[in-house]
Amino acid sequence: MIIRETHIVPKGIHAIRLQDYAYQVFQSIPTKKGMKKAIKRGEMRVNGQVAGTGHWVQAGQCIDLLDLEQHPPKAYPLDLEILYQDDYLAIIYKPAGIVVSGNQYRTIQNALVHNFSPSPLVDALKWVRPVHRLDAPTKGLLVVAKTVSALSTLGQLFAQRKVQKYYHAVVIGKLPSSSGRFTQAIDGLTAFTDYEVLEVMPSIKNQFLSLVQLSPHTGRTHQLRIHLAQAGCPILGDSLYGQEGMILKGKGLFLAAVRLKFRHPITQQNLDISIETPRKFGVFMKREARNHSEHKA
Repeated sequence: MIIRETHIVPKGIHAIRLQDYAYQVFQSIPTKKGMKKAIKRGEMRVNGQVAGTGHWVQAGQCIDLLDLEQHPPKAYPLDLEILYQDDYLAIIYKPAGIVVSGNQYRTIQNALVHNFSPSPLVDALKWVRPVHRLDAPTKGLLVVAKTVSALSTLGQLFAQRKVQKYYHAVVIGKLPSSSGRFTQAIDGLTAFTDYEVLEVMPSIKNQFLSLVQLSPHTGRTHQLRIHLAQAGCPILGDSLYGQEGMILKGKGLFLAAVRLKFRHPITQQNLDISIETPRKFGVFMKREARNHSEHKA
């Protein structure tokens, strides 16, 4: 039995059942349906006791998400780009269009089995596991654990918001200022996202397109996509929260996790791993600006 993630319920949380709360705060199971199945499998403990789906969450409770799996998943033959690795953890590049984990065969979890051998350390996991999540259409950096201790401590770092995450996105329109913070609650839970505008270009169809950097300070489901949509600047290609008639078809979501900063939970080394903004972001914006210029001429 392995503790995958631990969460302490903060003050102000009340009148919500475990199955409705847990999927919003645990990184590794991002859907209500998936969390309900995990609870029914007995993978959730509240203050050390097995909890059911109908358990009422209360402030101060310690909730543990356990890993009871004994057999490795079937390897999915997708070669992943590895940006950093040691015997404890690795940071990979997750392609767009593939879920991190779930009941499907085509997942990052199954691809990890194809790409990594178990760690040589004594507390090695039987197979490498994702520590957090990225939405299926989002590309970019993902942390995975190779040992039990790394899985547990990394989970705590993410839960305590000690991992700095940076995303780049192309959004429709112009934000109200060059930098700021979104503070709108999501599903009744606090949510904070810092933003910085990196570039703005004109567009015939959208008036403007903006390249922005985003840094979430909470981990709500679809937080970045919701906050930008609420601000009137949905992410380009967002089929869930975008504006009707303004959705790009076949181009994907213009959102990428481009940088991670945190202290290695075992070696205490300061890790700062980053990738370039996806090339298609700049190519699309420049093409829109060129078309706008030619149209005006």
